[in-house]
Amino acid sequence: MATKRKAKKDIPDIADFEDSTQRLESLIEILEDEETSLEQALQAFEEGVKVTRGLQKSLEEAEQKVTLLLEKNNELETADFDPPGDDE
Repeated sequence: MATKRKAKKDIPDIADFEDSTQRLESLIEILEDEETSLEQALQAFEEGVKVTRGLQKSLEEAEQKVTLLLEKNNELETADFDPPGDDE
């Protein structure tokens, strides 16, 4: 009987990150809506905190991976980041 091995994620799931940011945006819209009840607002806020924590964790993991990729001979090699469209 073969055992299933848990696949390691080497690349963060961008779709999950984007889904989470979209969910957070929809929760913000709920909170900004004047017709939202207090109960609905509290539920949206609680979910928003959970989503935000998940997004922060994903960003920290991505930052660690970038640092590992830039490390060379136990020294951190730095590079300037110029995002596309930043021609001001």
